[in-house]
Amino acid sequence: MQENLQPIVRDLVLIGGGHSHAIVLRMFGMKPIPGVRLTLITESSDTPYSGMLPGHIAGFYSHDECHIDLRRLANFAQAQLYIDQVVGLDLENNKVICANRPAVAFDVLSIDIGSTPATISVPGAAEYTIAAKPVSKLLQHWEQICRDVASLGSTSPQEPMKIAIVGGGAGGVELALSMHAHLHRILSDALSEVRNETEALEIHLFQREAELMPHYHKPVRGLVKQVLLEKGIELHLGESVCQVKPHTVICESGLTVECNSIFWVTQASAPQWLKSAGLATDEQGFILVEDTLQSLYHPHVFAAGDIATMVNHPRPKAGVFAVRQGKPLFENLQGVLLGKPLKPYKPQKQYLSLIGTGDGRAIATRGSFTLPPNKLLWRSKDWIDRSFMERFNDLPEMGTRNWGKNFPNLQSPIPNTESLVMRCAGCGSKVGSTVLERVLSRIKSEQPSGEERTDIVIGLDAPDDAAVVQVPTGQLMVHTIDYFRSLINDPYIFGQISANHCLSDIFAMGAIPQSSLAIATIPYAEPAKVEETLYQLLSGAVKVLNQSQAPLIGGHTTEGAELGFGLSCNGLAYPDKLLRKGGMQPGQVLILTKAVGTGTLFAADMRRQAKGRWIDDAVESMLLSNQAAAACLLQHGVTACTDVTGFGLLGHLMEMVLASNVAIELQLEAIPVLAGARQTTEKGIFSSLHPENLRASRYIDNLEQVESHAHYPLLFDPQTAGGLLASIPESQANSCLAALKDLGYESSCAIARVMAQVAGKKPVILIN
Repeated sequence: MQENLQPIVRDLVLIGGGHSHAIVLRMFGMKPIPGVRLTLITESSDTPYSGMLPGHIAGFYSHDECHIDLRRLANFAQAQLYIDQVVGLDLENNKVICANRPAVAFDVLSIDIGSTPATISVPGAAEYTIAAKPVSKLLQHWEQICRDVASLGSTSPQEPMKIAIVGGGAGGVELALSMHAHLHRILSDALSEVRNETEALEIHLFQREAELMPHYHKPVRGLVKQVLLEKGIELHLGESVCQVKPHTVICESGLTVECNSIFWVTQASAPQWLKSAGLATDEQGFILVEDTLQSLYHPHVFAAGDIATMVNHPRPKAGVFAVRQGKPLFENLQGVLLGKPLKPYKPQKQYLSLIGTGDGRAIATRGSFTLPPNKLLWRSKDWIDRSFMERFNDLPEMGTRNWGKNFPNLQSPIPNTESLVMRCAGCGSKVGSTVLERVLSRIKSEQPSGEERTDIVIGLDAPDDAAVVQVPTGQLMVHTIDYFRSLINDPYIFGQISANHCLSDIFAMGAIPQSSLAIATIPYAEPAKVEETLYQLLSGAVKVLNQSQAPLIGGHTTEGAELGFGLSCNGLAYPDKLLRKGGMQPGQVLILTKAVGTGTLFAADMRRQAKGRWIDDAVESMLLSNQAAAACLLQHGVTACTDVTGFGLLGHLMEMVLASNVAIELQLEAIPVLAGARQTTEKGIFSSLHPENLRASRYIDNLEQVESHAHYPLLFDPQTAGGLLASIPESQANSCLAALKDLGYESSCAIARVMAQVAGKKPVILIN
């Protein structure tokens, strides 16, 4: 009996990982709509919480404490996560234009990308200042400044570290106070009594207007100014910056201040592509929205947070409003998808603002009411902020699968979709010919133009019952096939990873790829959704295949419960150039070209226990093709080679050892490991294939001495798109590793020495 699986019928795309969207994702995770596919497009896999960012700069919070892990949150919401920059919208065809991937189709769109500092028209400012956003770049510069300040000496006279902040709004004020407090703590530890921290640091705050924080009431403005002056921060009020040169701020009055670093924290603005797309915007470029948070003239487009301006209720660009808009945005997105009436939202006029002073105190203000800085107010702010962040750390288990509570009949509640629920098996499960033709037509346009491949006799240009290729005289045809379910909620990236994985066997055998056939399983959906998923998937795969000169010449597609993809790849090799697993010789060294750990990391990701940046690093590794590494190894005298995949490092190593009749001495510490993999294995998180791979431990001679080593479990970790493992002469090792690193294989390392077999001993010795 067929499962009652829900086909995809609507696409809800979220642009940006702002506060409102974080709340929307959490709420969709708790209350999903069967048949709706969520996609989040964001430039980073984590997003800073604005309320804690000054505290992070002041040194009170770690990166993880003040950033929402969007990859983990998207996992909880069963949302696709696309890490990319949005550069435009095609509202006529309902597509989001991205910088580095195919356009993304949507039925309903929501935008929450925050704001950016106003277009820097001051000469030199764009080149020589550090903008407040994107926050990730600001924090990179800030961390370097902290390192520079920590390294200041005290034995010889030197100029003080000077920092300039242009912009005297709330953001600039908090930045100045936070930087001042943190740097003074660093300096008090780094400097001797010969110099004090006041002599070693200057912070200059420039404000065009005569008052700081002009949008706040007078009492808080005066109080903030007093705090800044007490801390020795130099205020330049009524000074309009007219030019920036390297390490120099120049004002219209003639004031010139030399600084080591210059931060630009001016009035907020919006990217130009919003207005260019045809959305109604205000003078600053922010999206104009109704009380329902819908765009004025595009009711299927929503906006919230700083990027939106409510026509009837304009409010300051403050994080508190973005947080408050999260729930009504979710309810109205849910309403428009379900065909239900939308609810108007009216934000409050006044709100409590807690301004941290960087020293464990805070100022409170609401309207004209103001309280001076004290520690109790900071503790209150800290509790509020930590409570907000805890909502994204403490995610309920299996919330996204509890459809029955929301929709008892498990049928898609979206109108007019009843005919899509029942799906056939056998050949009735194939993707329809019309959809397939449209996708292949789009894919063909991505194939490289140029000299025609005469060895591809029948391919996609003239499809037949089967593809036909020609094998040149004197060469061998190398065949391989691999297929697996998706490990990441991005079909375009998954297509690339799968193609790299499937081609790896060809490279490991010293062959040159010739062609490939695809097999794809696309999640149940209405035809237009199947088309978009298949196109994204094949587009990613074809990107890799084109780079490897292994064109896609055919394949098979079917619908199923979840996304899956694989390739049958062909390669050509001369008999005397063919590499095998056998061929290791005593005295050689073994080189591994990539770090291990993808199995445990993605097992942790499924459990929502992996940090987003760990998965980012793993994806980056999997997107690195083994082709250049294989060519490099051939140039350095490789005699045996394999790729490290499902059986884990030791499993594939043992295939080489047994085929070569040798022994090896493996350095555990030398094994390169992906960020986070040690932490996840220490928690006991392993791939489901790990127990089977663990059987290879029977080949280890000194097992009891090494089982406690942190890298030991990673010997059995199954890899997706892992690296190559190759034996080369010891005399070639250093030059080979240097060449590999130059090619981008930064984790490549010599991990073992090949030895002759010793009677009565097992073939593997592990060295701690």
